Amino acid sequence: MNGFLDERELRANYEQCKAVTRRYARTFYFASHVLPAEKRRAAYAVYAFCRYADELADGGQSRHHARLHLSALRDQLRYLYNRSSHMDKRLRALLDTVVRYHIPQEYFLDLLRGVEMDLDRQRFATFAELREYCYCVASTVGLIMTHIFGVADRKALRQAVDLGIAMQLTNILRDVGEDARRGRIYIPQEDLERFSYSEQELIAHVRNENFRRLMQHNIARAREYYQSADAGIPFLTNDGSRFCVRLMRRTYAAILDDIEQHDYDVFDRRAFVPTWRKMHLACRAFFTNGASHLTVAEPIELSAQHQG
Repeated sequence: MNGFLDERELRANYEQCKAVTRRYARTFYFASHVLPAEKRRAAYAVYAFCRYADELADGGQSRHHARLHLSALRDQLRYLYNRSSHMDKRLRALLDTVVRYHIPQEYFLDLLRGVEMDLDRQRFATFAELREYCYCVASTVGLIMTHIFGVADRKALRQAVDLGIAMQLTNILRDVGEDARRGRIYIPQEDLERFSYSEQELIAHVRNENFRRLMQHNIARAREYYQSADAGIPFLTNDGSRFCVRLMRRTYAAILDDIEQHDYDVFDRRAFVPTWRKMHLACRAFFTNGASHLTVAEPIELSAQHQG
């Protein structure tokens, strides 16, 4: 399939992507080991690209230079999809992945659009605005992964979008304090007003009853998206892909549990799921998965017109 790629260099590039994933995405790296080897390395190639794009916005450089680098990355995507010799050789693994799994370019372009939002805005007036951001930076990755995992029914695309939104909302709630220190407030302004909690209080790390109610509201919202996403998991190939997504879903949702258990303290500590808890969740996900019944979903041509 990849006769136009040097096999030795391709393997080396995949190994580099694996190293990036192992270092920066410990939860996903833990869950990825249940995937078949080919799908696992494809997932690493996607993550490494996403990580690089994210670093362009958060790397401490000026917004002007970050935009220039994002524009250059868009050019690289075009080279990649056109099989151009101008493509950066570090994208070999991603090229192999998008060809092998027929991944539309639109998903990656939407991802970059979301990354660019972090350069242009530090507040979101409504949840509708925040949802669009979550779609771009997280749901697009879920849609990319449906191509890699294999999905038996197009209806599962909506659930893939919802899972991305749920996971990004979880990141936002976990990182409230850290983001505030960087001048970013992702919780919608309409929510702050609804619960009578000001930006000034958030920046000052005030954890009062209004803040707890604000967090409870947003945790409930994230859980609704997790619950919606659950309906799509059975449509994934049961070769480890279904198990991987179920494990990721449960591990991420457990971050919300940890926030609650520590009285919504997202200012002085970072919520996390310890290894023993991940192992417990893995066991539960395995038995829920119905591992004794193996089904394989054929890859289908998925349109980027998915949001609905």
